[in-house]
Amino acid sequence: MSVHSDFRSGHHFRAAIISQGDEIVLGQTLDTNSKWLADQLLARGITPVEQVSLPDDVPAITAAFRRLSASVDLILCTGGLGPTADDLTREALAAAEGDTLVEDPAALAQIERWFKDRGRPMPVINRVQAMRPRSATTIENFHGTAPGIQARVGGADVFCMPGPPRELFPMFEEQVAFLLRPPTARSVRTLALHIVGLGESDVATSLSKAPGGDMMARERVPLVGTTASGGVVTARIRYEGPLPASDADALVRRTADQVRSLLGAHVFAENGTPHEELPAAVIEALRERGRTLAVVESCTAGLLGSMIGDIPGASGVFLGGVITYANALKSSLAGVPAAIFEGPASPGSVSFECASAMAIGGLRATGATDCLSITGIAGPGGATPTKPVGTVFIALATSGTTGVTVDARRFNMAGDRRSVREWSARAAMAMLWMRMSGAPETRLLREVDRRASEQCEQ
Repeated sequence: MSVHSDFRSGHHFRAAIISQGDEIVLGQTLDTNSKWLADQLLARGITPVEQVSLPDDVPAITAAFRRLSASVDLILCTGGLGPTADDLTREALAAAEGDTLVEDPAALAQIERWFKDRGRPMPVINRVQAMRPRSATTIENFHGTAPGIQARVGGADVFCMPGPPRELFPMFEEQVAFLLRPPTARSVRTLALHIVGLGESDVATSLSKAPGGDMMARERVPLVGTTASGGVVTARIRYEGPLPASDADALVRRTADQVRSLLGAHVFAENGTPHEELPAAVIEALRERGRTLAVVESCTAGLLGSMIGDIPGASGVFLGGVITYANALKSSLAGVPAAIFEGPASPGSVSFECASAMAIGGLRATGATDCLSITGIAGPGGATPTKPVGTVFIALATSGTTGVTVDARRFNMAGDRRSVREWSARAAMAMLWMRMSGAPETRLLREVDRRASEQCEQ
C-alpha cells in the first residue's frame, strides 16, 4: 500500500491528538495513547496543542476534524477503525473531507492474509476495515486487522491509527513517524522532576522566589510548570525555540539543576529514568547503601508492601512484612507491649507509641536494617474527638552502629478511605527517602506533629 507523497511544503509545527471511543469519554478506559503520542511529537520538535476525546458519533468526530484542521498542521487520531457499528472514524473522516468511502483492494488483501496466517477465514464483518475515503490512502497494519488511514483535511495532514497500543505504537514508529515534517530550525525539549513531601503550592512558592527571578513566570525560557498527582508533585520544564537541540538540552538541564538546588532532597527522580516512580527510587537507594527494608502495616493492610513489591528487583532489598490490624497481632507478631492498648490512659493503637513499637518489632522480627510502620484511622468509622478520620502515625526504625533510631510522625490525611491509605503509604516511603537522602528532619506534606527521634537498643 502506498502513502501520500504530495505533502505541502510547510512543516508540522502544531499538532492535535484525537482519541475516539465512548469508553474513553465515559472514563471506562484510560487514555494512555494520547500521552504516548504527545511524547513522540515533542521528541521530534512538534508541539501538541490540543488533545480531544470524542464519543462514537460521526457528527462530533467530523466537526473535530474540521475545527482542528483550521488551527494545526497535523492531526493524529486513534481508535474507531475496528469492524463493528461503533467504529466510525472512516465515515467521519470522509465527511470531513467531503468525500465518499471506497474499498481498498490492498487493504482487503492484508486483512484476509492476517486471518489466513492464523488458520481462520476472514469474517464478513471485517471487510469494512478495508474502506477509506477515496482521496485518502491506507497504512498497512502488521500487528492487527485495522489498517490506518492517511488523509488531508483542510490545512492539516491526518493520520488515523488503531486504538490498541500493540497496534498503534509500531504503526506510528515504523510507518508514520518518518512522514512527519518537524521544523528544521526549532527545538522542543522537555524534562520533568518528581518531588515528594511538598505540596504543589509549596513547590511553586519556592520556585517563584528563586535567585534571579520567578522560575514559574509564564514568559520565562525555559518554561517551568507544576502538576500534582497522588502525593507527588512534578516540575515540568519545557523549551521551544530556535536553539539547536544540544543547546536546548543544556538550557533545560541548567534549569533542572536550579530546581534541584531549591528543593533539595525532595526531588527523587526525573522522567525517563529507570527509577522514576517513588517505590523504585526508594528501592534503588536502599540497594546503593546495602540496606534492607521491612514493613508493619495496620490501616494500610499491606498496601505499602504491595507498592514496593510491584517494582522488579524489589526482592534484593525488601524482606517482607506483617499486617497487624488486630491489637493482638500487633503484640504477637510485632512485639507491641500490651500496655499500649490497655487502660483508659493508654495511648492506644493509633499513637506515636504504637507506631514506634511496631517499627522496632518489625526490625527484630525480620532482621532488616530499616522498618516502616503505619497505624491510623482510614475511616469512615473509628474516629474520636482527638483522632479524626485521616489521623495516621508512621514510624521509621533504622538500625545503626549505636542501636536503633526511631522517627515517628503524625499526619492528617485527607479524602476517603482509599485516599487515606494511599497517602499514608507514600508518606512512609517519603520518610525513608528523606532519611537516605540526608534530610531526615524535613517536614513532609500533611505532617502535623513529630515525636523526637529516640535511640533504643537493637
